[in-house]
Amino acid sequence: MEKPNQTTPVVGFILLGLSAHPKLEKMFFVLILLMYLVILLCNGVLILVTILDSCLHTPMYFFLGNLSFLDICYTTSSIPLVLDGFLTPRKTIPFSACAMQMFLSFAMAGTECVLLSMMAFDRYVAICNPLRYPVVMSKAAYVPMAASSWAIGCAASAIHTTLTAQLPFCGDNIINHFTCEILAILKLACADISINVISMGVTNVIFLGIPVLFISFSYVFIIATILRIPSAEGRKKAFSTCSAHLTVVIIFYGTLFFMYGKPKSKDPLGTDEQDLTDKLIPLFYGVVTPMLNPIIYSLRNKDVKAAVRNLVAQKRVSQ
Repeated sequence: MEKPNQTTPVVGFILLGLSAHPKLEKMFFVLILLMYLVILLCNGVLILVTILDSCLHTPMYFFLGNLSFLDICYTTSSIPLVLDGFLTPRKTIPFSACAMQMFLSFAMAGTECVLLSMMAFDRYVAICNPLRYPVVMSKAAYVPMAASSWAIGCAASAIHTTLTAQLPFCGDNIINHFTCEILAILKLACADISINVISMGVTNVIFLGIPVLFISFSYVFIIATILRIPSAEGRKKAFSTCSAHLTVVIIFYGTLFFMYGKPKSKDPLGTDEQDLTDKLIPLFYGVVTPMLNPIIYSLRNKDVKAAVRNLVAQKRVSQ
């Protein structure tokens, strides 16, 4: 194959996806499509019940509704492109569309990092300072908290997308990934990317390091407070109010740290197997986590289950 002209600017990219593993494409298409439908259904129902049920008009469920909406936005920004890639091997995507998809994915991921820390603070106040909870977590407080999560995530994404879009891409335009993942695109730039690397490092501290420390310290105080509750039933009830959030945090940050923190060199796997692993881990993060979030909160939360039952009962009566 003739090597592309190194002086020709790139106007689009080719997404390889699983073109090197054609036997897996059909299986993954069906699997990802089913998971995407579950994400839309479960998160949609969760948003609906938090809006329609007045008993769920509290800070915790307001944050949960934001998380569900965020998960829908995040998966919709990438999963249709992934599914299309399974049907169209070596899919071509314009540079502008690639930049938009990269912006949306990065913005949603950054927003979720901040939002999970806001939810941890909500649980901290509810358990450690229950008498002050209505004052501290008033509507005038939790609405700006959620709005700032979105603003911070979108601002950081805009910075990274702009820095990446300004880079010259004049050589290979093949992205060995399902989507326009920012790290995969930076590898294709034919210029110094030190500023991008530094900004990514700062972003990792802001969106990974600080929230994880904040959440960890919050749960140290939460667990200490729960252990001081004299009755076993009281301890169980207190822990049940934050166990779902803690489970989501572990899955979310565990996948992120494994995806971006694992060493890239001296891997015992072969090159093909390592490339496949590097693709499937972000796919797990981008599909499985949003699918599990509403399931975890629904199964571990009596109020949500009751609200869903009431919604179904009202639907049957109206029919």
